[in-house]
Amino acid sequence: MAEEQQPPWSGILKRRLVNYKTDERSEEEKKAEETELFTKYYTEWRGGKEQEKSYKNIPRFYYRLPGEDEVLLQKLREESRAVFLQRKSRELLDNEELQNLWFLLDKHQVPPVSGDEAMISYEAYLQVGERAGPKCKKFFTARVYAKLLHNDPYGRISIMQFFNYVMRKVWLHQTRIGLSLYDVAGQGYLRESDLENYILELIPTLPQLDGLEKSFYSFYVCTAVRKFFFFLDPLRTGKIKIQDILACSFLDDLLELRDEELSKESQESNWFSAPSALRVYGQYLNLDKDHNGMLSKEELSRYGTATLTPVFLDRVFQEYLTYDGEMDYKTYLDFVLALENRKEPAALQYIFKLLDMENRGYLNVFSLNFFFRAIQEQMKVHSQEPVSFQDVKDEIFDMVKPKDPYKITLQDLVNSCQGDTVTSILIDLNGFWTYENREVLVANDNDSSNTADLDDS
Repeated sequence: MAEEQQPPWSGILKRRLVNYKTDERSEEEKKAEETELFTKYYTEWRGGKEQEKSYKNIPRFYYRLPGEDEVLLQKLREESRAVFLQRKSRELLDNEELQNLWFLLDKHQVPPVSGDEAMISYEAYLQVGERAGPKCKKFFTARVYAKLLHNDPYGRISIMQFFNYVMRKVWLHQTRIGLSLYDVAGQGYLRESDLENYILELIPTLPQLDGLEKSFYSFYVCTAVRKFFFFLDPLRTGKIKIQDILACSFLDDLLELRDEELSKESQESNWFSAPSALRVYGQYLNLDKDHNGMLSKEELSRYGTATLTPVFLDRVFQEYLTYDGEMDYKTYLDFVLALENRKEPAALQYIFKLLDMENRGYLNVFSLNFFFRAIQEQMKVHSQEPVSFQDVKDEIFDMVKPKDPYKITLQDLVNSCQGDTVTSILIDLNGFWTYENREVLVANDNDSSNTADLDDS
């Protein structure tokens, strides 16, 4: 009876032990049988022979994009993306839900009031989270609360700051979905034509652009798109990640034009405003003396204060895209963006490429001397006493403090925060004159401010 209750493998083991004593096989044969049995039982335990080929269990992670001739697959992909984006859009809080959230937060504020701001405690914050609905659940976490917690002695957060945080998140997701609708490839980036379509359809929603003539729309769109691509596509791949567009401040500047009461100063400083776009395009037309829609080297030499050196302009026409030796509006926009934003790494990269004549990745004494010689020649033309290159060279190296005392790289210029000054000294007589007379100019500014203070008193 006891033997009958023993598990079947017990009897099998006993028989195998008996056989083992009379087994006359070699060690290699026994080892092979042992391996075969182990593989067999292990495979059965793991779920059958199909599991033996582990590559069959690797989940598919690559899906080929449909080709241009696969029209049906392309349509299917577009429709599925549209449905997905619609579903994501429905997950966002609408105006009514945001208003309801505000009422709940206001109802649960905790005294005392901190200045003019209503505050909420963590306990009340969790209560609001339970009543606000499933769409709000992701905003009511300990992490979000801790992120907004500052110096309140009672451990509370500002209701207004929290609500602004929610609004910002909702706006970012709305904008992400809106941009994705123009992502024809569906790969998370926009090409130039995609971004042009987005901005063109955005124009009617921006009150500050109401005065623009429709005939100017194409030039406005070109002007706006160039800023995105100049700063966000430094390798000139022809596409920008949607993630990068959301992370920079350019969309904020563009959507600032929804404000009907935007001040004149804000409009002038905003690249995307109508006055700014008209200014840039107007400058281009004024430079184009022969009215052929393109700029020659001689026409571009009148840009700004007309003090850019001929050597620098030669390099511009050598390095950047031209048509029969003349510059179109798009290339001109890159030129303007570089010279108007010389503190920015992308602008410094543009100018550095021109200064680095031999494409070595650094500027040496020869490079600096080559460009500064043109400044010295211009000084002679204007009857000014030329400045010694040796002195200027020492000042440049002192300002930049490069890792290699004989070479200045682009990264050295960026790290020094003096790249705008250095490039101005080398390419623009007016820029050099401003640097050379900086102490006099500062003194004059101080005198002017003191005079103004006396007048006010």
